[in-house]
Amino acid sequence: MMELIPLSAVLMMLAITLTMGSLAWKATYRHRHSQCYLLDYVCYKPSDDRKMTTDMAVSVLERNKQFGVAELRYLFRLYSRAGVGEQTYIPSCVFAGRENFRNHQDGVDEMDAFFKDAIAGLFAKTGFSPRDVDVLLVNVNVFCPEPCLSSRIVQHYGMREDIAAYNVSGMGCSATLVCLGIAQNVMRARAPRPVLALVVSSEALSPGWYCGKDRSMMLGFALFRCGGAAALLTNNPALCGRAKMKLRHIVRATVAANDDAYSAILQREDADNIAGFSINKTLPKAAVRAFATNLKRLVPRILPARELIRLTTDLIRQKMLRRERVKINVNLKTGVDHFCLHSGGVAVIEAVKKNFGLDEVDVEPSRMTLHRWGNTSASSVWYVLSYMEGKGRLKRGDRVLMVTFGSGFKCNSCMWDVMGDIADKGAWEECIDEYPVESTANVSLDKYGWINDADHDDSSFF
Repeated sequence: MMELIPLSAVLMMLAITLTMGSLAWKATYRHRHSQCYLLDYVCYKPSDDRKMTTDMAVSVLERNKQFGVAELRYLFRLYSRAGVGEQTYIPSCVFAGRENFRNHQDGVDEMDAFFKDAIAGLFAKTGFSPRDVDVLLVNVNVFCPEPCLSSRIVQHYGMREDIAAYNVSGMGCSATLVCLGIAQNVMRARAPRPVLALVVSSEALSPGWYCGKDRSMMLGFALFRCGGAAALLTNNPALCGRAKMKLRHIVRATVAANDDAYSAILQREDADNIAGFSINKTLPKAAVRAFATNLKRLVPRILPARELIRLTTDLIRQKMLRRERVKINVNLKTGVDHFCLHSGGVAVIEAVKKNFGLDEVDVEPSRMTLHRWGNTSASSVWYVLSYMEGKGRLKRGDRVLMVTFGSGFKCNSCMWDVMGDIADKGAWEECIDEYPVESTANVSLDKYGWINDADHDDSSFF
């Protein structure tokens, strides 16, 4: 009996060891399959016959019977300061002269053109087929038809019956990272099963094209343009060698409880019952506030220990001095190599640059994206990322901070790790060598010199 005791103990220890080893292996295996990798993405380039040149913009404005000289002058001045160039794109219905009589089909046609180009291009580029997709996430802010846009994509591409399809609307320009967060959560929930997720981001301008004369609602004409992006993501570690980047963190923040932030961008009707989006001059301030709120949670995850220690020491010192207003200067560059900022407008870009200690080279991709493509809503950050890639700036091991701003007011951010040197020019291929431009001022407006004759200028938003 005494001789059996050591053997029993050995067997028990062996069982415990095997159990713990099995649990550790399962945890490690599950963790590996909980990662989120960006395989590739495609930015939509509309046809050249939809380009919005300055001359085209002027003709669109001049045929609006509601506009007098004051409204024309105001919009021309906004347009000259918006930082938007001659290569951006607008809906086909505007070229057809139907901006005052647009219909539901115009929105459908606008989305179909994007779906059939960018999504098909992504499948061709990656070698995957529509039936390989397990999860589909579509975000379009203002256009929500029935059946929904995600069902329209499933129908057009003949995707599987068991695909998990999501349709996100009303989330503004920050919706891309909302969908990335959903994709990441689905991958974690399904781990260790491999998941292939398709994220589609765009905006339908046709339904929201504003033709009234409320000045706070005219800003969209100078900023928003057609665009879109489609991205493929996976949690399959067997495909990580093909991936461009790996997702590390996603942080979402909203300051909607603040009245000024909530009303910074607001869909409403004007005095003539014409619907549109009111953009308040408090927008840059709301963006900075939302970004600061976001950074409170993001900073501990992305900055190195030495910077966190410096921040903590500075905070304690200011508290000991009993300063009423504590200001912490965060050096984001200690944990970030590239800043992929939403190209929402010149004022937003400048506000973020000034308040968070960024240099011109940090905001260059966002500024050049605004000039080439305009504000393409939720898809804009993919054009910014494509600019960095096209310039050959993304190297293995680099860290990319992607930041989006949206109505509400929201700031969503995520950190990517670059998996290898990447330099695909994508939608920028035909023009990347022309950038950066020395100035984003609209020189084409020189021939419309009468816009500068006004004594009063209230277009200071830009």
